[in-house]
Amino acid sequence: MRRKEAGPPAARVRMTGTQRRRQLLDVARALFAEKGFDGASIEEIAHRAGVSKPVVYEHFGGKEGIYAVVVDREMDQLLSAITASLSEEMHPRTLLEHAATALLDYVDLSTDGFRILVRDSPVASATGTFSSLLSDIASHVEHILGVHFSSRGYDAKLAGLYAQALVGMVALTGQWWLDVRKPRKADVVAHLVNLAWNGLSHLEHKPKPRR
Repeated sequence: MRRKEAGPPAARVRMTGTQRRRQLLDVARALFAEKGFDGASIEEIAHRAGVSKPVVYEHFGGKEGIYAVVVDREMDQLLSAITASLSEEMHPRTLLEHAATALLDYVDLSTDGFRILVRDSPVASATGTFSSLLSDIASHVEHILGVHFSSRGYDAKLAGLYAQALVGMVALTGQWWLDVRKPRKADVVAHLVNLAWNGLSHLEHKPKPRR
């Protein structure tokens, strides 16, 4: 039986510059999440993307450049998700529930991105990209809390303190939940709200230390 001759090899589909850039970012994102900035290399990014190193340099100038774009993209995504979930018309309890849900949704659906952010700057750190992001979120929450504090006779100047406490609590819980994934997301949100709201619902106007 005569063998069928093989045809010419299929032509390799060339990516546009935009498609290549997106592919390199996706590859780098996964690698940074897996190994961190120091553990990743341009060589491995290029290898996983199936390109030569000069292609990566052409698009981003080096490892620092592609890392900065990856981090900025993740920060924008998370900040937009959380701020979009909040409004001045919300009851404070709903505010907390929406903020916690938005963060845990991001942890759940963008796990690599969250790993990159917290590896670069853990929640408890005073500096770094994630701390800067949390500060931006806290500023947004502070503004909304300030409106509620003023209308209820509390000192609006303390809204910043409470915003930092609430955002920090949710962020630390999100970092813990990143790996354990138990209990389920909705239950974590419910317990966060339970802790915060049942503590906030009976605030003293001028608390004093008890010694």
